[in-house]
Amino acid sequence: MSLLSLEKVVKTFGGLTAVNRVSFSVDAGDVVGLIGPNGAGKTTVFNLITGNYTPDSGEILFEGRSVKGKKPHKIVDMGIARTFQSIRLFQNMSVVENVLAGCHCRMKSGIFASMIRTPGQRREEKKALETAKEVLEFVDLWESAGLSASSLSYGKQRLLEIARALASRPRLIILDEPAGGMNDQETAELLHLIREISRKGITVLLIEHDMGLVMRACEKLVVIEYGTKIAEGRPEEVKNNPRVIEAYLGSDEEEDAC
Repeated sequence: MSLLSLEKVVKTFGGLTAVNRVSFSVDAGDVVGLIGPNGAGKTTVFNLITGNYTPDSGEILFEGRSVKGKKPHKIVDMGIARTFQSIRLFQNMSVVENVLAGCHCRMKSGIFASMIRTPGQRREEKKALETAKEVLEFVDLWESAGLSASSLSYGKQRLLEIARALASRPRLIILDEPAGGMNDQETAELLHLIREISRKGITVLLIEHDMGLVMRACEKLVVIEYGTKIAEGRPEEVKNNPRVIEAYLGSDEEEDAC
């Protein structure tokens, strides 16, 4: 059984079909890239997986259980975490506080227990701080733990978002254009981080326009254009697929007509 599978998923907005009967699967431990031209429907697919949108038809299964109709926080509880195309941090909170927010879904103490600080609540708080330290060390941000998120460079804010997602202890992490705005050095560090995440046994699904990063990081690619899947396979297969070349670069006929 695949960790994640989409089966003929459709999503429309008014008269626009943003996702048109898309099917693909992600096996546990893989790094899979979802690629395509701007406006192809990639982020819509991510939003369907993570509960921001509900499919009009089709099915999305995670570990054999449907995520269709579930709220985003319930999907996080199931073991799916994500980052966003636009950075969404608590800018006035510290780096470690941002990561602690990612731990919240694994904490069971209620408001009353937190107010009177029961022994169980204190144990959970200690465990959350240990988790925050662990993931910040993992992304090489522990030395910045006490700084405000807004004081970090753009590239480090991207890493902080990944750390916050990892703090929820996901089995699948979804990265939406994680290299966006990064320089070459930061992108190289991101590639190393993605590989390290995979080595930890966490499955990765990403959208990315940096094809160099995609080709080096991913074991499988899924390509969509105008909401429809046009190719799926290993990177070396996909990059030579005529439909993929046409979707990204334009056909010879289009060039001749110019």
